[in-house]
Amino acid sequence: MSIANPKQTVLNPTIPFAGTILGGLQHGEMVLIQGAVPSDSDRFQLDLTCGSSTKPRADVAFHFNPRFKRSPCIVCNTLQNECWGKEEIHSKMPFRKGAAFEIIILVQKDVFKVAVNGSHVLEYRHRLDLAKVDTLLISGKVTIQAIGFIPNVALFSESGDLNVPYKGRLETGISPGNTLTVKGKIGVYPHSFTVNLRVSDSEDIALHLSPRIKTGVFVRNSYLDERWGPEEIALPSFPFSPGEYFEMIVHCEEQKFKVAVNGVHLLDYKHRVQDLSRVNQLEIVGDLQLLDVKLW
Repeated sequence: MSIANPKQTVLNPTIPFAGTILGGLQHGEMVLIQGAVPSDSDRFQLDLTCGSSTKPRADVAFHFNPRFKRSPCIVCNTLQNECWGKEEIHSKMPFRKGAAFEIIILVQKDVFKVAVNGSHVLEYRHRLDLAKVDTLLISGKVTIQAIGFIPNVALFSESGDLNVPYKGRLETGISPGNTLTVKGKIGVYPHSFTVNLRVSDSEDIALHLSPRIKTGVFVRNSYLDERWGPEEIALPSFPFSPGEYFEMIVHCEEQKFKVAVNGVHLLDYKHRVQDLSRVNQLEIVGDLQLLDVKLW
């Protein structure tokens, strides 16, 4: 597997496959599936189900079904009490016949987020209670090399704690669809703090977020090729105050990062590093107490 510390792995399963998910699915977990689409495939499907009963058929919380005939698409749906709900059809097709793939399903509180080969593909809102999901089914014309269930989040602290300065390692880099959450408390007599998304094998910083509490300025920038780029500082308001708690959310999209603080969207920052998979280190320094860090 390409990600460290899976709670469960399955290698080269026979298709059709039915496997119990040990401990069920939890918020923040990830399902990683590596395989290939045969050149004669017309469709295959992944189902996250509530048991494996066939008569009556077990409820399907998330049905993920790439189809290759006519107009290629991905169909998503939910089966409840042996009745299918309304289909969600996605025309974006990241799979190719005869080609390998890697699927990552990120399990969030309200949605499943699906990325294929490092690119965000779709989101699917939960229609059934996530706590009931305990089985993965795979069927159709597909070959699977590996399945991994990754606990918690894709962020691993190098120091094992939340002391500042903080460094965290992003095992697979950043990709569209990822969300970083930083919770903390500003110091009583603060100057500033900084959140950096870095390229760990260089001095490059893809995203530099630096709230200057003393002056009320929120600086955004990138450090590339041994120099800083143009600063971005315009904001409708400054959300940080001495001694106060905050939650900063950084959401990665195809063309930009979106940043929200305390539940309010604050700014967009267009990517200046195009290969986001190289952005594999998180750094947090400055006048704050760090309470929680997550990436999913």
